[in-house]
Amino acid sequence: MQSRTPRVPRESAPSCADIEAGLTAELASVVAGARRRALRDGDRQIDTAHLLHSVIETDPDVRAAFDGGPQVARVLGYLVQRSIGYGLRWQGAVEDSGAVPVAGGAGVAGWSPAAVAAMEGALGRAAARGDRRACGLDLLAVLAAEPGCRAVEVLRRAGVDTELLAERLHGGSRQV
Repeated sequence: MQSRTPRVPRESAPSCADIEAGLTAELASVVAGARRRALRDGDRQIDTAHLLHSVIETDPDVRAAFDGGPQVARVLGYLVQRSIGYGLRWQGAVEDSGAVPVAGGAGVAGWSPAAVAAMEGALGRAAARGDRRACGLDLLAVLAAEPGCRAVEVLRRAGVDTELLAERLHGGSRQV
């Protein structure tokens, strides 16, 4: 006897290639740096703190979005400490900010659900302004606006007002 329940095709989870196809060369470099950092730190997945670290190091526009050099230095200081201290509590745990439900096999291999959501959000911001590719400021804006992600935890520990940063990036004269 066959079930009368119609089969609804499942939307396939995005792949790493799907995400990376919509990135500028600079943001693709950020992802490569985040991947190297995750491997070096012994993490199973790229998370939002890896993305934050790499985008700050790589993109001068992202560094300029902060309140000056001392604030950037504090953020980078906390990110460096992550691999030698307090970030160790994150190893072995999946980062889930709540933006994407964590399910059995769903997601993108090698990426935390929150990192996937951040990359998809950056691509969405680019599309909303008519660009086909996301840039570093798109990623920073999405990261700063997600209160439950590891990147925001790092930013707050470094004294960054993440709400003000997100507002500035979302509502500035130039929508980025």
